[in-house]
Amino acid sequence: MPTPFLRALHEAPLLLAEGSVVERLRRHPAGLLDPHVANAGLLFRPEGREALAGIYRDYRDIGLRHGLPTLLLTPTWRANAERLARAGLAGRDVFGEAVGLLAGLRDEAGDRGAGVFLGGLVGCRGDAYQPAEALPRGEAAVFHAPHVEALARAGVDFLVAQALPALSEAEGLALAMARTGAPFLLSFVLRPTGTLLDGTPLGEAVARIDALPGARPTAYMVNCVHPAIFREGMSRQLATWPSLGERVVGLQANTSRLSPEELDGRAELDSEPSDAFAREMARVHAELGTRLLGGCCGTDERHIATLAGVLTG
Repeated sequence: MPTPFLRALHEAPLLLAEGSVVERLRRHPAGLLDPHVANAGLLFRPEGREALAGIYRDYRDIGLRHGLPTLLLTPTWRANAERLARAGLAGRDVFGEAVGLLAGLRDEAGDRGAGVFLGGLVGCRGDAYQPAEALPRGEAAVFHAPHVEALARAGVDFLVAQALPALSEAEGLALAMARTGAPFLLSFVLRPTGTLLDGTPLGEAVARIDALPGARPTAYMVNCVHPAIFREGMSRQLATWPSLGERVVGLQANTSRLSPEELDGRAELDSEPSDAFAREMARVHAELGTRLLGGCCGTDERHIATLAGVLTG
């Protein structure tokens, strides 16, 4: 029997993903982000927890207003054991607190919260823009097992690994996530050519991961690229792998057309108006059939609200 999340993922004509969380916190005047774990440490600070709740509540309410199944992702993208130790959070129930925060926000919505789904978010061990730092498959499976297992135990509806730059670490994550028994998604950073940052064509990456015994992801996504870059890259890949659109179902897009190298460490926000972003995303949906849409770098509640309005209008 499929879970409510799996039914929505496979059957809903449109799903809404959250917009940026970390970037919105980076703009906070109190300087809330930790250099090691980004936003995970805010779960244990009243001011930080309040800021997190406010951002997630914005995205939840947009989905509720427009009647769209909505995905909220835990503030745990950088929360692996190494980084938690550096941030002084070893031994703290980071994953339980993260899921508890989002579950509380879902409960606030009462019966309407049935369409809000909670994802346990993880990232690669190193810099998401540096594929040379990616772990080999076997090391990645061991390294990521503790935190994906903790998120699954905490009660997420699905697991997701985002901003993956290389095939090898994605393969290891697939193995680790599959062992939890939870549905899981893998999301890559994509070049306009349709390759991962390590040069692997997206179609090849999907085929190779799908072929891993017992580790087939529920679906794939792309994030941290502009929708025009995604559209170009996917179009190129579909020419070789025509069925790729059935596996790559989602995009959480940047508002910037800059490359990962140009965005890495950039101090100034590079953004575009929400209506321009929404038009580009609607074009992705119309031309490629991509059904799970949300925001990444440069987006905030205005971009997601405009996107939801355009998609449902």
